[in-house]
Amino acid sequence: MRYEAIEYAVEDGVARLTFNRPEVLNCFSTTMHIEVQHALEHFRASGGRVLILTGAGRGFCAGQDLGEDSMRPGNCRVEPGHVIDQYLKPLVLALRALPMPVIAAVNGVAAGAGANIAFACDFVIAARSASFVQSFCKLALVPDCGGTWMLPRLVGEARALGMALLGDGLSAEQAAEWGLIWQCVDDSQFGATVDTLAKKFAVAPTQALARTKAAIHGTWEHSMREQMDIERDAQRELARSADYAEAVTAFFEKRRPSFRGR
Repeated sequence: MRYEAIEYAVEDGVARLTFNRPEVLNCFSTTMHIEVQHALEHFRASGGRVLILTGAGRGFCAGQDLGEDSMRPGNCRVEPGHVIDQYLKPLVLALRALPMPVIAAVNGVAAGAGANIAFACDFVIAARSASFVQSFCKLALVPDCGGTWMLPRLVGEARALGMALLGDGLSAEQAAEWGLIWQCVDDSQFGATVDTLAKKFAVAPTQALARTKAAIHGTWEHSMREQMDIERDAQRELARSADYAEAVTAFFEKRRPSFRGR
């Protein structure tokens, strides 16, 4: 597929998906939705071991493009509920379900759906000049893309309500202090920091990372006793993996392990 609204490439196990509509701060068009879905399907079969989401230009993603004629009020075919069911919900669930680490490299403003898509990723690294905005209330809408589920879990109910009901911008530095994102870095170090983390994951024990992700994502649904059983079952499975054997061998040989992801 030839992409128009995104850029996508896989190299040395690192896949990079770039929202590429910088003239509108990478707002989602219908074309971009379709291309992102296609790229994520390709990533699953590509052998990639880590995925980076980022944006072109000065923004990460400013949500849905309300400038499209199809988004005008009264067009029931693509009203917000349809866009959520057709594109946004599948996107967020696909990101959460990927067994590989997903890094949101937030290079600029992340607003509306763009912010919540970033929060759905495993790691959010933001440039110091970036910001996060729950802009839905200013459009007389409710946060989507799982925002009402994720925000209270990430920052607590008080801060979640403040972000959602006020719609004010939150700096990357403040987001890091609140524990909303993994890291805020100076703009000059942003690209190198993202690349270093991605390269680390690209040579990590893929199966172990996948089981860890699944266990942590599912912890809200289980008691501590149930969660410990999940940990036990994962350890039993992983202890039979080639990566575990390699890790133990490398430990005794005093060298760095070479993981194959199996």
